Amino acid sequence: MPSTPGPPHDGAPTEHGHWIQRLHARAVASPLGLAWNRGRAMELMHRAMGFAALSLLTLVPLLIVVAAADLASGQGFARWLVQGLGVSEVSQEEVERLFGQPGQALQRTTAFGLAALAAFGVTFGSAVQTGYERAWDLPTARWHTMWRHVVWLAVLVTALLLFVANPAPTDSPALITALVALVDLLGTFVFFWWSQRFLLCGRIRWRALAPGAALTALGLLGLRIFSQLVFSPLIASNAVTYGQFGTVLVLQSWLVGVGFVVYGGALVGRLVHEHLLVRRFARSGDVGAS
Repeated sequence: MPSTPGPPHDGAPTEHGHWIQRLHARAVASPLGLAWNRGRAMELMHRAMGFAALSLLTLVPLLIVVAAADLASGQGFARWLVQGLGVSEVSQEEVERLFGQPGQALQRTTAFGLAALAAFGVTFGSAVQTGYERAWDLPTARWHTMWRHVVWLAVLVTALLLFVANPAPTDSPALITALVALVDLLGTFVFFWWSQRFLLCGRIRWRALAPGAALTALGLLGLRIFSQLVFSPLIASNAVTYGQFGTVLVLQSWLVGVGFVVYGGALVGRLVHEHLLVRRFARSGDVGAS
């Protein structure tokens, strides 16, 4: 039997489905959607957590010994963290209690132990290089580029020494504090600009790496302000609740934030560079057509 015709279809569900698809396509093609998809592709959060774990296991022990050799400060690695976190005096005491006396770290470290710490620190440089390569979709560098990890680690330690050795004077005018912050911001930009170029073995141009370095520097500045508002009170409260383990938890969370900014800054910097290229090509095409 022939099928009886049903009621006329008004096409509303189809139009509704098309509207959802168009909205989804716009969201995916938007800068935020591109950043989200690229971040998922490179496993940004997992890499940030790996950055924090490697920092705590390989880089921090080396920095403790290096900071202990800075006899002028007399505070060792605790002073480095206090400068980076920007914590209050109460939280500063908890950080100093966690890492103990700097002289003990220096006296109990042998030449073999220092060499082992340096070797483990090199693996941290390798992890940062891998993160940058994933951000730019580059193949893994060959094994003979490992010397770059050693040089990068040495420059990182030197940059941290310079950062801690030149803090803003206590109770200084707002202009002096702003100038010191500006110098720190420019130094951070130069370091991460060079770091990307150096660890990527020159495979990406300087101009393409500049947006990522700028975003990383701004992100670390924002993280420091966030640390003053959030992490500093957490250190004091967690020290009461969990003891020194609570301070370690806050420090680990801060390192995850640092890793997220370092890798995320490079990733978003690539998106900014690609957007600028598209605009430049479109502008040149319009000029050629006219």
